[in-house]
Amino acid sequence: MKKTYKIDVDCANCANKMELAAQRTEGVKAATVNFMTLKMQVEFQEGQDPKAVMEQVRKNCKKVEDDCEIFL
Repeated sequence: MKKTYKIDVDCANCANKMELAAQRTEGVKAATVNFMTLKMQVEFQEGQDPKAVMEQVRKNCKKVEDDCEIFL
């Protein structure tokens, strides 16, 4: 399952950090961040709860870029 989320991030480098953090989160099959559109697309692994996984993605992104936001 793929879902798209609106994000708030200040620069392209920060968006790249968010993308890497999301990709490394358990339950995420793939993740891409588009700085120009301020959107994150996440593909979840089979059988994962998107809401629970995205809470972890948010925490992981805050660790690398504390002023970013993902609107769930």
